[in-house]
Amino acid sequence: MKKLYLTLALGFGLAIGAGAATQATSTASAASYHVVASQSMTKTAYHKASTKGAVYNLSHTRKLASLKSYPNTTWYATKKVTLKHGNSKAVYYKVKNGAGSVSGYVWHTYLAKGVAPFNLKYARGAVALNADTNKVLWSKAANTPRPIASISKLMTLYLVEKKVADSSAGWNSTVNTSYSGLKRMGNSSVYGGFKFTKNSYTVKQLYQAALIESSNNAAIALGQWVAGGATPAYNKAFIKMMNNQADEWHLGKATFVSANGMEQNALRTYGYSVSGGNANMVSPKDVALIASHLINDYPAVLEDASHASLNVSGQLCYNYNNLLPGRKYYQASLNVDGLKTGYTDLAGYCFVGTGKKAGHDRLITVVLHDENEFTETRALMNEVYNKDLI
Repeated sequence: MKKLYLTLALGFGLAIGAGAATQATSTASAASYHVVASQSMTKTAYHKASTKGAVYNLSHTRKLASLKSYPNTTWYATKKVTLKHGNSKAVYYKVKNGAGSVSGYVWHTYLAKGVAPFNLKYARGAVALNADTNKVLWSKAANTPRPIASISKLMTLYLVEKKVADSSAGWNSTVNTSYSGLKRMGNSSVYGGFKFTKNSYTVKQLYQAALIESSNNAAIALGQWVAGGATPAYNKAFIKMMNNQADEWHLGKATFVSANGMEQNALRTYGYSVSGGNANMVSPKDVALIASHLINDYPAVLEDASHASLNVSGQLCYNYNNLLPGRKYYQASLNVDGLKTGYTDLAGYCFVGTGKKAGHDRLITVVLHDENEFTETRALMNEVYNKDLI
């Protein structure tokens, strides 16, 4: 019993000693940084000067945020504080981010004066365009052609609209969808989505399937219809029409080899490969200009593009645009109502977004080969509006 008591007493004493030691260490750590001078300053904008640095509490005992985690953040300094640590003194700025969610003290060397330059971390190419004037508002590698996956369908849909507008053909015209390659494509777990269970659909049905569901077989069938037939030979003729339209618009950074954005090595399986490059290669700026022509010449496209989902000939077509109302990245003030997503392993995630914020011209944004296409599109749209670029 005495042994147990002694053990407990010793344990309790050790615990107290450990607690006291911990407290002493914390106190010593806190005491190692102390204020020797403090001066208020006019609110001044700064941004990170390098990948180093962090935001600390005043006693420098707790790191509140790493500057590298806030690459595009503007920090606003309101106080200059001199802290002494040992025999050294250093100037720190008391800062807060624009959202007010993070505040603390940063060594002044880690900050550069001025508003943070905006950048997109993941997109390899991007552009923001005023749809009313076609003026480029912001860009990143805007003139570098890249594979664009399914946003290629915007050119296909433009030519469909053009045929409907310029000929006796109407939206209720029927399109032959009997070709076996297209039916197999529609049934594919990778390239399918809208199944051709019938040998014909209306132009409008295939248009909606291609735009909303991003149906690859619907896009090819529409292209063949525009070119005047229903076989792969007419697909080749349609691709020539796509390139001719790009030339007519003076798009010097656009080359098409498929109606739907699939690469040749994938199309070959279904009998739709053509000579030339492996993928549609278009620059972000030229993609934006194609979207601008489509929206301005045929604005009704936005009625279909704004559908989160739509039943087309008994099949549910799902819109993968996650900036639309009710979706994960929706922001009401941006008023996004279109336009087109795309993905292949080669192209990465691609997205053309458009919206018209109250009191502003319509905005078109393009991000190519992205990893967070909706987050970065939303950031780009907000950058344009916050800086009154449109």
